[in-house]
Amino acid sequence: MASYTLLIFPGQGSQYRGMGSDLCERFDTADETYHQAGEVLGYDVKRLSFEDPDNRINLTRYTQPALLTHHIACLRVFREVAGKIPVYVVSGHSLGEYSALVAAGALTFKDALRLVKKRGELMGEFGEGEMSALPVGLDEAHSWSDKFYCAVGGINLPLQTVVAGASADLDRLETAFQEANPKRRPVRLKTEGAFHTYYMVDAARRFREVLDTARIDEPAFKVLSNYTGTYHEPDAQQVKARLFFQLFHPVNWMGCLQTALKDGVDKVIELGGGIGSGETPAGKRPNLESIIKKTARGAGKDVDYVPAINVETITAARIHSP
Repeated sequence: MASYTLLIFPGQGSQYRGMGSDLCERFDTADETYHQAGEVLGYDVKRLSFEDPDNRINLTRYTQPALLTHHIACLRVFREVAGKIPVYVVSGHSLGEYSALVAAGALTFKDALRLVKKRGELMGEFGEGEMSALPVGLDEAHSWSDKFYCAVGGINLPLQTVVAGASADLDRLETAFQEANPKRRPVRLKTEGAFHTYYMVDAARRFREVLDTARIDEPAFKVLSNYTGTYHEPDAQQVKARLFFQLFHPVNWMGCLQTALKDGVDKVIELGGGIGSGETPAGKRPNLESIIKKTARGAGKDVDYVPAINVETITAARIHSP
């Protein structure tokens, strides 16, 4: 029976000091990927990712290129170790959408680096405020955000919606929400601004100039759009337009996953990033695993989930690949 595989790439919040160091120690493929990235970016992305001596990895302008590099290093090593992957569709959360386009062959790695370098710079420069995950559905999240001049920035699960706004406005929203819902706690996210909301309009307008010059080829397989929650069309201008709108509209991650599951996806491979208190790559856990499994259960689907975020998980994943 055919297996339908979805490759996914996490977004900001999954970066950490030491990211990618284990891959480069073990695989020349990863080391070459980091070397390529350094040449394009004009700075030592290995030193930034592995050591972060100047505490820059959580600054958006550096986070995005560093994560993209880690995503692609994990992808290349996974392909080397596991062999050919029968991919059906690819997707990424926010920044991860660019990694997905690279995986599908629509963007070259170098062009994607140039795009996310500028994207990160603009989001950092024009960003303001913060983001918070509320344990509520979209309609209720809108009700709360509207009261405090905030906006919805992401739709992760039926009962997890990200809201964003100025820090003071978000403080008031969280306080009021906690008073009304003492058993439900909002979680402030590790971002540098109120991304995917009206706060990003100026950044998006400037980013459009960069997008217009980018070359986007027809993808080798389906790519999900954060903006629509459905598939990108093969037309390059349509892809660029959706990447433009993605900057100041909510990330419809729930919609992306539901689209993939409805189309028969039964295997999900998460590549890159990592979260948790572990101080080494081996001590990290995948960023999107919980969301994927909850969405699959909600859809009544049985999904084989495979993490590929460090040397241990990538080498172990061989036994799951056909």
